[in-house]
Amino acid sequence: MSETLSDIQSEEDIRRLVDAFYSRVQTDDLIGPIFEAVVHGNWPRHLATMYDFWSSLLLSTSRYRGRPFPKHLALPVDSRHFQRWLSLFVETVEAHFSGPKADEAIYKAGNLATIFQYRIEQARNPLNLL
Repeated sequence: MSETLSDIQSEEDIRRLVDAFYSRVQTDDLIGPIFEAVVHGNWPRHLATMYDFWSSLLLSTSRYRGRPFPKHLALPVDSRHFQRWLSLFVETVEAHFSGPKADEAIYKAGNLATIFQYRIEQARNPLNLL
């Protein structure tokens, strides 16, 4: 008999999602080294920021006050990285949660990946500088 998964409903759920996701990111051959190069081993600080970010997006807490895109612009990433990030995120959500808020998390992550990838590609296109 399989366990029934609950939906994302609380700060504890946000922490569980973020911790599980970044545990997978850290060991991923493609995106793990990129994150480590930025985080420099200070994962607790990064995780705290991500708790605020996802809490703001999913629980409307308004705790996150940063501007995430500029931090990603300088990273050596392309469509493969965004696809891997999204794949890990979706797998993590589906392994731990089920319901409308979990679906919303997947939807919002997909939007973020798509928008960031597009904006980075546009910023790096020399024709856009003319």
